[in-house]
Amino acid sequence: MKEIVLDTETTGLSVKDGHRIVEIGCIELDGLIPTKKKFHSYFNPERKVSEKALEVHGYTDEFLSQKSKFNDVVDDFLNFIQDKQLIIHNAEFDLSHLNNELKLIGRSPIKNKVIDTLILARDKFPGSSVSLDALCKKFRIDNSKRTHHTALVDCELLASVYINLIDQKEPTLNFHSRETENNTEIESNILYFKKVILATSEEKEKHSKYLKTSLKKNHFS
Repeated sequence: MKEIVLDTETTGLSVKDGHRIVEIGCIELDGLIPTKKKFHSYFNPERKVSEKALEVHGYTDEFLSQKSKFNDVVDDFLNFIQDKQLIIHNAEFDLSHLNNELKLIGRSPIKNKVIDTLILARDKFPGSSVSLDALCKKFRIDNSKRTHHTALVDCELLASVYINLIDQKEPTLNFHSRETENNTEIESNILYFKKVILATSEEKEKHSKYLKTSLKKNHFS
């Protein structure tokens, strides 16, 4: 199955404050293996980048002013993701910004099936930090290239994190756009699908031997 790992960078946190997308990065996976197909674009947000956002990604107003507007690239982006399942870390944030950009140019919201790795990680590591950096550390993934939050580098790291996370369960989010007077809000319907993997006879035998050895060792040590 083909999936798209997706990440965005923005001028600030909330679309309610008029913040816009400045970068989109996407990587295609085919059967959990990255293909050579990627989508990447910077955007002129037609507004200033907040100080906090500048600290995160480092994209200045001057740099972004020379880039294309979202409307100029939207068809290339939509053609790339098509109806493929999207893999996003903190999906509600990215989708709220993407759907806001689409709404501003009179286009329909994204209706793709989405797996949110943030929710997946919280379920797998309750009480632990589940930021992308923290998950890279847990899975021993080299994130030394991540000096700033940039969409394409984050996608590469998230692809590795996702592959490590899905061995137990997949949270699938179906996002529905709900338009208010000034903004597009996101409603989510979260469904969990647990993967049950039955042990083989050989694995059962090995496990039985391990338990006998381990219990004997622990009991008499």
